[in-house]
Amino acid sequence: MKSHRSSLAALTLGAIGVVYGDIGTSPLYAFKEVFVSGHVPVSTDNILGVLSLFFWTLAVIVSIKYVVLIMRADNHGEGGLMALLALASQSVQDNPKVRRILMTLGVFGVALFFGDGVITPAISVLSAVEGLEIVTPAATPYILPISLVVLLLLFLVQKRGTSMLGTFFGPIMVVWFLAIGLMGVAPIVAHPEVLKAISPTYALHFAAVHYQLAFVTLGAVFLCVTGAEALYADMGHFGKRPIRVAWFAMVMPCLVLNYFGQGALVLAQPAAVDNPFFLMLPGWATMPMVALATAATVIASQALISGAFSATKQTIQLGYLPRLTILHTSQTDTGQIYVPAVNWALLVGVVLSVVTFRSSSALAAAYGISVSLVMVITTVLTFFVIRYGWKLPLPLCFAATGAFFAVDVSFFASNLLKIADGGWFPLMMAGALYLILATWKDGRLLLSEKFRKDAIELPGFLEAVFAYPPVRPDGTAVFLSSSVGIVPNALLHNLKHNKVLHKTNLFLTVQNQEIPKVALQEQAVMTPLGHDCWQVIIKFGFLDDPDIPKALQQISGAQWRYDPMTTSYFLSRDIVVPTMGGEMAQWREKLFAQMHRSASGAADFLSLPSNGVVELGSKVEI
Repeated sequence: MKSHRSSLAALTLGAIGVVYGDIGTSPLYAFKEVFVSGHVPVSTDNILGVLSLFFWTLAVIVSIKYVVLIMRADNHGEGGLMALLALASQSVQDNPKVRRILMTLGVFGVALFFGDGVITPAISVLSAVEGLEIVTPAATPYILPISLVVLLLLFLVQKRGTSMLGTFFGPIMVVWFLAIGLMGVAPIVAHPEVLKAISPTYALHFAAVHYQLAFVTLGAVFLCVTGAEALYADMGHFGKRPIRVAWFAMVMPCLVLNYFGQGALVLAQPAAVDNPFFLMLPGWATMPMVALATAATVIASQALISGAFSATKQTIQLGYLPRLTILHTSQTDTGQIYVPAVNWALLVGVVLSVVTFRSSSALAAAYGISVSLVMVITTVLTFFVIRYGWKLPLPLCFAATGAFFAVDVSFFASNLLKIADGGWFPLMMAGALYLILATWKDGRLLLSEKFRKDAIELPGFLEAVFAYPPVRPDGTAVFLSSSVGIVPNALLHNLKHNKVLHKTNLFLTVQNQEIPKVALQEQAVMTPLGHDCWQVIIKFGFLDDPDIPKALQQISGAQWRYDPMTTSYFLSRDIVVPTMGGEMAQWREKLFAQMHRSASGAADFLSLPSNGVVELGSKVEI
């Protein structure tokens, strides 16, 4: 019992450090953005109405929607948009048209997530460093350079992994949440009337009296829940209970105290609306809080960057991205990975957003639109999971998701007003990335159809070959093929050029599953084809690290024994040639051909030994 409590405490601490970094740093900019635009006049009724909107947005979207409902929709213990997408697509697998629409929605949601991955580090670090302006206005010219240096260092250390840094995440974020909670206490004690905003009547009154203004305000209010998706995405790392305990025991109370403290301060000093977070502090505490806020925003950014690496790996496994170099940064935790191409792409995007927008207020105009659309997509996918996966009654499904859908669409519609002021930026990035993902998926389908059209059935081919068998040297040859029962191109080239066929031959196809992990003992299935030849199917989940030798070791037995010293792997390395009049636009074919050429080798991705791989290539026209 004591051990269980200790484990829960450790996981809860870890959840505070990793899961809640983004939403935990939103008090730096969320409340002030409602008023600094000038749309909402500073008055007692407006402050109470806005505080009530903040409180009930946190309660409805985070507490009820994510913590209570969506965290129940786990995919074998894993969460996140890709896991939910896999659940939803499995739920409607008998309806290909609906499944295709859901897959498109889900993949666009992933593209939006990466767009958010560019904005979050930029706005978080900028808003923290801007606290220096409270210390001295002379710091203003240095805000941008300091922010860029912090962000550059953050991305440079990614290749070293986060295991050492991760041990400090929890304690630092606990200090952060306690600090922001305590900051709000004194202003609330001085003006306890702000606590009346806990009643939803103030939000409803504000929306009823100033309905047009309230609609515009929702875009800024939504900033208080950016990062809520992390609760669901990191469920597999920490479990449901620690995430829930962390939210209700520490994170939400401290956030509410801080927001209400900012409201109380602005009630007393309307001029403090320019930066109420830092102006709540006494002068001596401003510099330490700037340092703590910078550390907290770096942690929030780090968690999102790590999430981008994991999402990239899952997207590759599901066939929407070419193979990329993935490096493991921990010998004990396989989930800690580093994807160089994604790291540098994010850095370029972050620097571009900082230089383009130059302040947290300007970035706030770009922030929120992608996250709010991701939340709409999450709600839609959840409906299909609970209706067609869990088989719940239709009225109950509409009741469970309909209210959240209305709330999500309202926030998204309000955020659409930001498009001209900067909302175009994340949407442009998401659109460009979605085009890349869709092009890769469509190109792979065209390539598969081409191979299938020209394919030779494997059983009949083997019978013809063994009618007049070639030289059969000792050892095992593993021929990788994208389709089961089809002669791999590498086998044809090997027979044509080397005129040999090994004593033992495995025809291996890797199949990626729409589940997070496949048990090691269930990964490989072996079917005899005669003449010491076998068809082997190996299955990996989208969170698995593909390791062909390890999977083959599991099926090594009496009929065939795996010996790494006498096993050779034959791969087809095809060069894609775009042609006129194809099924895709020629520029997309050229893009696909370039992506195919730039993809990292299958040998590294599948953990094949470098001294045992033979690649045989050919040109393929699409």
